[in-house]
Amino acid sequence: MEIKRNILLNPGPATTSDAVKYAQVVPDICPREKEFAGIMGPLRDDLVRIVHGDTDEYTAVLFCGSGTICIDVVLNSLLDAGKKALVINNGSYSQRACDVLDSYGLPYVELKQPLDDIPDLAAIETCLVDNPEVSYVYVTYHETGTGLLNPVKEIGALAHKYGKFLITDTTSAYAMIPINVYEENIDFCMASAQKGIQGMTGLSYVIGRRDIIEQSKDFPKHSYYCNLYMQYEYFERTGEMHFTPPVQTIYAARQALVEYFAEGEKEKWARHQRVMAAIRKGVDRYGFQEALSREVQSGLVAAICYPDDPHWNFDEIHDYCYERGFTIYPGKMQNKGTFRLCALGDIDAEDIDEFWKVFEDAMNTHKISMPVTYDR
Repeated sequence: MEIKRNILLNPGPATTSDAVKYAQVVPDICPREKEFAGIMGPLRDDLVRIVHGDTDEYTAVLFCGSGTICIDVVLNSLLDAGKKALVINNGSYSQRACDVLDSYGLPYVELKQPLDDIPDLAAIETCLVDNPEVSYVYVTYHETGTGLLNPVKEIGALAHKYGKFLITDTTSAYAMIPINVYEENIDFCMASAQKGIQGMTGLSYVIGRRDIIEQSKDFPKHSYYCNLYMQYEYFERTGEMHFTPPVQTIYAARQALVEYFAEGEKEKWARHQRVMAAIRKGVDRYGFQEALSREVQSGLVAAICYPDDPHWNFDEIHDYCYERGFTIYPGKMQNKGTFRLCALGDIDAEDIDEFWKVFEDAMNTHKISMPVTYDR
């Protein structure tokens, strides 16, 4: 069976290989069979290896759901009684952490920072000094809404200086930007299969320190399904997920990991950089402005400002490209019209070259001036 190849320039799910797609086509199997359960131990270890963790010190705990389930799990599971979280809020995904904590009624300190620049480390340190009851610091590694890359290593160092641990949402950086949990002072990170490893939606994972997970056994329980220790303990005791796993998605993830290690960490990051270079070449050629300076971007997401052209209509451009196999995505910046082009997935620079040809045709069809114009 031939499968149409679409180029997804949204921030996930990402374009996948045919081998990953076909990996889902397996005989029906009960997920409690040893044959199936036996693939999850090596898969968990591989997920830790991607961020260079020692599997005696770090482990991966799998959950059935989108990336947001991991935000939910770590925030509610790792807050001890009488303690507070510190959330560095500088984007839509760090705001999601605040929303999760609010939904549980859990105490936290919110440190708001600019959406278009890296956070102020001095302000973070002052916040830690002023709030000794904080137990963990939460920061988004790569703010997917804008493409901002946060200084996680430095934030983690501050957290450790004051006896806190660091949780970072690496959903849109993991298995793309090379990450080393030791060098970057990361105690917990997370991701989803449909992003960096180029698998399928429905499997997400928390990677974190075993000692802290085991301590959390005695922390207050706020969720039955989304409890980190309960899932971890069940894995350790049985080798299985506590609740029904996404069977076919896990087979796809196993194949995606085979492809990840075959390509190699450095080579994969170099490919993503080639893709972003091709994206930026088109951005510059057509005169688009970006919402963020490239100096603070991750190199995985470009947030592009809508031009001030009376004929510009994002939905029309999106639909034209979509009908021809290319997906672009609206931005997530308040009071600023943007769309995003992302360098995720099983794509390379030549795919972006073809995209810009289609995009230019869309602009011509809808009579949008090129290069584009801005009033500001």
